[in-house]
Amino acid sequence: MSRTTRTHTIAAHLTSGGLTALSINWDEQQKETDPGRHERDGFAVRQQHDQTGTLVVIAGAYGPNWLRTLAEVSGRLEQPHVKCTVIAEAPGVGDHEVMVRWATSTELQANKRARAQAQAPLIALLRQQDAATKAAEERQALEDAGQSGLW
Repeated sequence: MSRTTRTHTIAAHLTSGGLTALSINWDEQQKETDPGRHERDGFAVRQQHDQTGTLVVIAGAYGPNWLRTLAEVSGRLEQPHVKCTVIAEAPGVGDHEVMVRWATSTELQANKRARAQAQAPLIALLRQQDAATKAAEERQALEDAGQSGLW
């Protein structure tokens, strides 16, 4: 069972990431059918119980470019230091909303492995470039010392 997730914590993570908090009350969020009707891009959060009875947060994106805002909300909350799980397809969640809950240790470890696996080719390339640069610098140092004839 997941821990209770609070709106003020999720809102703080989102605002520290540069997103704008909109003051849309709970009733309006529940009835919202057109998130693009709001003048400014931003987000609003509310609490709700999930299928297991755990209190989770629903984060909604609003404004003319609500789809981009939704992607920013998801991206920010899925950062390793935030430690949240974002679920787009959940009961009671609209197209412009995502359900947010604290990630379990299993999910965090799986995310860490996936990130490491995705970064492995880049890390290998960087190490290869570093080795080539170091070898070239050593050759140049030997040439500068006048010992190039020995090799």
